[in-house]
Amino acid sequence: MAKLERIITGNFDNVLWRLDQAVLNGSMSATLEDRSDFSIGPVQVSVRMYERYSALGGNRVAMCVTLAGEGDRLHLTAITAGGSQAMLFKMNTFGEEAFLDTLARVVDTL
Repeated sequence: MAKLERIITGNFDNVLWRLDQAVLNGSMSATLEDRSDFSIGPVQVSVRMYERYSALGGNRVAMCVTLAGEGDRLHLTAITAGGSQAMLFKMNTFGEEAFLDTLARVVDTL
């Protein structure tokens, strides 16, 4: 498992679009598996579940991305899972980290 958390300033819809494009264009096998968008009062929340094939690990890797914000104050959490090949403990998490890096590169420019 790999995790990225950041506080971001920006337009919620624009940031969400840029994150979505970064993930889906970062790998030819990346797919958006499901999503949920809702508001609680002035707070907007979007949850995305992406998946892609990891050639390095020879398996599929998932990434859950949650963006929450009020106005231009945003909080991002991205967590990957599924890249390990071991039965009792985690080994070879390179695929998870590489998947997260596709998102991190864009987040660092926001």
